[in-house]
Amino acid sequence: MAELLSQQEIDQLLNNVRSGVDDKQESNQKEVIPYDFRLPNRISKNQLRTLRNIHEAFAEGLAAFFVSKLQTITNVNVTSVDQIYYSEYVLSVASPACLFTFEIADVDIKGIIEFSPELAFTLVERLLGGNGTGMKQTNLITPIEQKILGVVVEKSMEELQKAWQAIDNYEFKFDRFEPDIDFAQITSPSESVLLISFEIGFGEMSYLMNICFATYAFDPILSKISSQKFSSIRPSKYKGTTSQEILANKIYEAEVPLKIEFGKSKIMLKELLALEKGDLVKLDTKTTDEVKIRIDNEEIMFGKVGVVNNKKAVKVTRKLF
Repeated sequence: MAELLSQQEIDQLLNNVRSGVDDKQESNQKEVIPYDFRLPNRISKNQLRTLRNIHEAFAEGLAAFFVSKLQTITNVNVTSVDQIYYSEYVLSVASPACLFTFEIADVDIKGIIEFSPELAFTLVERLLGGNGTGMKQTNLITPIEQKILGVVVEKSMEELQKAWQAIDNYEFKFDRFEPDIDFAQITSPSESVLLISFEIGFGEMSYLMNICFATYAFDPILSKISSQKFSSIRPSKYKGTTSQEILANKIYEAEVPLKIEFGKSKIMLKELLALEKGDLVKLDTKTTDEVKIRIDNEEIMFGKVGVVNNKKAVKVTRKLF
């Protein structure tokens, strides 16, 4: 005979059933995502992730440029990658602004590089030798400042071209400077755009930079992103090669300063000042002695001086290591 349930056990079962229904309804509510039919997501999440990786590579290249050009510690980080209406981006731009329009050749894609006014003035001052802490009465960018910032924009075009080689060999071309977003007009207000935001830090100070792409002609690029695997962002020209081979080739192509030391001599300052064309300076070495071959002021080899094809040359005779 089956075991009968007590009233307490029946009540507990009913409560469990009700709570299970409530939990299911709550979980279903959490999974509901609002969808805007006016702005379909042209770019998928995986494609956005790939584009983020590409622009992180661009940020590394731009940071290296700032370090070498400004001689200061610089950090460039991607803060966000979003799809928004162009009208929303227009409303977020300050007036007057510091905007540089560009285009990608042969694919009819236009874009904007936006420097915040604070970043623009800091770059101008640092590129002119200052420390970037100066103040300016107005936010207007003068023609001279436009030329100075053009150096950064041209370098940005180069770094974007290098970073986008992970997709294909695209040519980025700088177009013009615009102080007013209404005159930039890279697409219609109702169209979606891809907005990549960067944080640029010089020491303890940080500034904002945006790159805005019109996405109405992005379909060929998105198809290439979808058809390729980007487990590692690598330019298409490097396909079929390992990272070790790429690094080795870059090292082999690196230029190394080579210096030849023919000998040394000591003369008095008055003798140095009295030297004229045709005078001879006696060295502490003989013509038959080996000369020292240096790389970065380090002696690495010895050689003999001679002439090859009517050009002066040094023949390596022995290595130090």
